[in-house]
Amino acid sequence: MSPVTTSPFAPGSSPSESARSGALETEPRVATAVVYCEANFGAIDGKTANGLVRHSEKYQILAVIDSDKAGLDSGVVLDDEPNDIPICRDLATSLELAGHVPDVFIFGIAPSSGMMSAQERTIVLEAMGLGMNIVNGLHEFLNDDPEFAASAAANQVEILDVRKPASKHDLRVFSGRINTIDCPRIAVLGTDCAIGKRTTATLLADALKARGIKAVMVGTGQTGLIQGARYGVALDAVPSQFCAGELEATILEAYDVEHPDVIIIEGQGALSHPAYSTSSFILRGSCPQAVVLQHAPGRAHRCDFEQMEMPEPSSEIRLIETFADTKVIGLTINHENLDDEEIGAAIGRYERDLGLPATDPLTRSPERLAEMVVAAFPELEETPAVWQDVLPVVDEKSRLLNGAAPRLGQLVSAVAR
Repeated sequence: MSPVTTSPFAPGSSPSESARSGALETEPRVATAVVYCEANFGAIDGKTANGLVRHSEKYQILAVIDSDKAGLDSGVVLDDEPNDIPICRDLATSLELAGHVPDVFIFGIAPSSGMMSAQERTIVLEAMGLGMNIVNGLHEFLNDDPEFAASAAANQVEILDVRKPASKHDLRVFSGRINTIDCPRIAVLGTDCAIGKRTTATLLADALKARGIKAVMVGTGQTGLIQGARYGVALDAVPSQFCAGELEATILEAYDVEHPDVIIIEGQGALSHPAYSTSSFILRGSCPQAVVLQHAPGRAHRCDFEQMEMPEPSSEIRLIETFADTKVIGLTINHENLDDEEIGAAIGRYERDLGLPATDPLTRSPERLAEMVVAAFPELEETPAVWQDVLPVVDEKSRLLNGAAPRLGQLVSAVAR
C-alpha cells in the first residue's frame, strides 16, 4: 500500500488545471481504488485483483470486493501475511469502510471469456453512478458500449480500457533494432497461464535492484499496466501482425530512456499451450538471451482446460530453446496446493533433474532469483564495481578543474547507470 506513480484519475494530477489556476505545482495524490473480484479473490481468475493487492504503484487499494471471503484480510488470504486491505461483501460495505467514495473502481477479474456478465455490468454502472472512474482490463471495451458511454457522460467519470490497442495506423512492425540493445534481456515464461509470471518478474526486478543492478521490467498484460508499469503493452489485444513490433518498440523505449543493466520481460500463457500465442510473440519481439521458467508442480491440469495435463518443465524448456535462440537459466515454483515441505522437495528435485537453479519466489528469499541471473550474466555485478572505482576519480578531477570536468562526470555517471 505504498504507491508512487500518479494515476490519471487522481485529483490534482492534471497539469492543465494547475496552469489555468496559476497555482504552484504540488505533489499530486495517488488515486484511491476498490477492486472488484467477486467469488474469485485468491483464485486463478482473480489474478488482476491478486496482483494489485501484492503490488500497486498507480493506485492506493482500499478494499477488495468478494462476498465469499468477506471480513478477511486480503494479504492473509494470498500470502498468510496481513496487509490491512480488507475484503468486503459488496460495494456499499467497501465505501463504508473507506469513509468516502474512492476515485476508481477496478474490475479485478480476468475470466477466460474476457467479457462481463449481466450482473457485473450492473455493479460497474452502480459504481459509475456514485462518481467512480472505471478501470477495465477485459477484452470488452466499455468506452465502445453505448450504455457505459452514456453513463460516463452523465456522471462525469472516465473509463480506462487498459487492453484497447492504438490505432492500426500507429502500430509498429518488427524492425530488428532489438539486437542493438547491449544489455541482457530476460523473459519470464511459464508452463501455463495464470501461474505467477508477472509476480516473479516483479520480484526478480526488485531483487536485482537490491543488489545495485539497474533492472527495468516491461509488462505484457493488463494487470501489469494497471499496477503502474512504466513500460508495457497488453500484447494479447494487439493484431498479430504487430505483436512482435509493438513489444520490440516498447523494449527499445525502456532501454533508450532508462539505460538499464538488464531488462526483464513479463511472459504470457505458455509456448506449448494451444490456446495462447502470446509467448511466441514475446520470444520473437524481445529476442531474450535468457528465460526464467515458472511452473506449478501441484497443478494437475492447465487452468480452464481440465482435459489438458500440465507439461513437465523439461519438455517446455526443450520447446523454448528449440523455438528461439535463448537459454533457460532457472526454474521458479508456483506453490499452489503444496506445503512447505513439498515446495522444498520440488525445488531439490528440479535442480537435480534439470541441472538448473530453482526457487519459490514467494516463500524463499528473493536473493535466490537474483543469483540465477548473476550466475548466467556475471558481468552484471562486475560492471558496477568498475564504475565505483572510476567515479570517485572523475569527481575529484571535476573538483580540481573547477567546473570543466563536471560534464565528464555526468557523462560517466550516465553511462554507468
